[in-house]
Amino acid sequence: MPQPKASGSIFSIAVIVAALGYFVDIYDLLLFGIIRIPSLGDLGLTQEQIMIDGEGILTWQMWGLLIGGILWGVMGDKKGRLSVLFGSIVLYSLANIANGFVQTVDQYKAIRFIAGVGLAGELGAGITLVSELTSKEKRGIATSLVAGIGLTGAILAFIMKEIFDYPDGWRICYFIGGGLGLLLLVLRISVFESGMFHETKKLNVSRGNLLMFFTNADRFKRYVTGILIGLPTWFVIGVLVTFSSEFGKVMGITEAIDPGKAIMFAYVGISIGDIAIGFVSQWFKSRKKALYLFYGITIFFMLLYFIMLRDGTASAMYWVCAGLGFGTGFWAIFVTMAAEQFGTNIRSTAATTIPNMVRGMLAVFILPLFQGLRNVTDYFTGGWMAAIIIMSIGTAAIILTRETFGKDLNYVETDTIANENYPLPEKEADNKA
Repeated sequence: MPQPKASGSIFSIAVIVAALGYFVDIYDLLLFGIIRIPSLGDLGLTQEQIMIDGEGILTWQMWGLLIGGILWGVMGDKKGRLSVLFGSIVLYSLANIANGFVQTVDQYKAIRFIAGVGLAGELGAGITLVSELTSKEKRGIATSLVAGIGLTGAILAFIMKEIFDYPDGWRICYFIGGGLGLLLLVLRISVFESGMFHETKKLNVSRGNLLMFFTNADRFKRYVTGILIGLPTWFVIGVLVTFSSEFGKVMGITEAIDPGKAIMFAYVGISIGDIAIGFVSQWFKSRKKALYLFYGITIFFMLLYFIMLRDGTASAMYWVCAGLGFGTGFWAIFVTMAAEQFGTNIRSTAATTIPNMVRGMLAVFILPLFQGLRNVTDYFTGGWMAAIIIMSIGTAAIILTRETFGKDLNYVETDTIANENYPLPEKEADNKA
């Protein structure tokens, strides 16, 4: 089928649909953290069980994201970006509807795992599609808008939790998330597939081959550093914000802290940060300089979290969480860099697996690191020690990664000749907005 030349309307539709998809993705992804206490309390768990089983359910969801990231990433390069956008939203929408019917912790874990698999495909495919439909001059701003708008889904999740604030009202929150996803399918009919993907299909190159990231030293370095850059985001959200209630107690904050409200404040900050960093990157003409700035902001608010909140107030906790969110609002640029680092034939695999590897690292590295440190010290000390380790790893990864601002994405990578890129036909440039 001949591909239409991209116009402003096609580009706008792609951005809007990707942003709305990520909006629903974030609503569903963060919903458990927001309704963790009321939902597990309604299932009859004690306060101690809520903390332990809450971490367990979150771990299962993150494992789903890790596995789903691989499945959807490979599919995006083999079958197309749109196949992922359709398939992933159907799976996680149905899973969230099913989540409204769970009666036990084991059922909760299983459904959040399935939802995690579905949620894994949304952002990477959306960012890949928008990146390939956008000129290199506008790419950072376009993907920042996708993430910035999409991240406000956390605000809706908190609002729904407040509206349905009665014993089993959390079930309706899951039904709403599933329903929103199914409604979005109608909008996706109007989105065109990436022309770069169609051109790549005509070439005799391997597509969606996950092993390509491990068969060449340079690609492996790009892949690993791409993952490590994102670690601070999920340390902040998965530990400092999600368990802000527990941290508040050990820090002497006498007022009750609502983790759902803390998540909402954090995601307001992240949304603003994600939009801002696109323009900052454009101003600096550098992805790396923008990352250094936002890492610095994150470190500043971590210092406030661990030093200034001692014997503080719940209100102060919420505002510090908002600041932490703004600082970690580099998610859009982080995923954009993941797409920019690799050729079209493995771009979807990279852009989908890298953010989900980071999410999965919450289960396999970040939470175990925090749990191990707090077991040999205490809850508070384990938190700030883990923060130092995570930020150090991320900073080293930025230093080692390549600058990708203004990079032309119109190329593929081979798996037979190390570190050699081949450009796609020049006519593909007509497909960009």
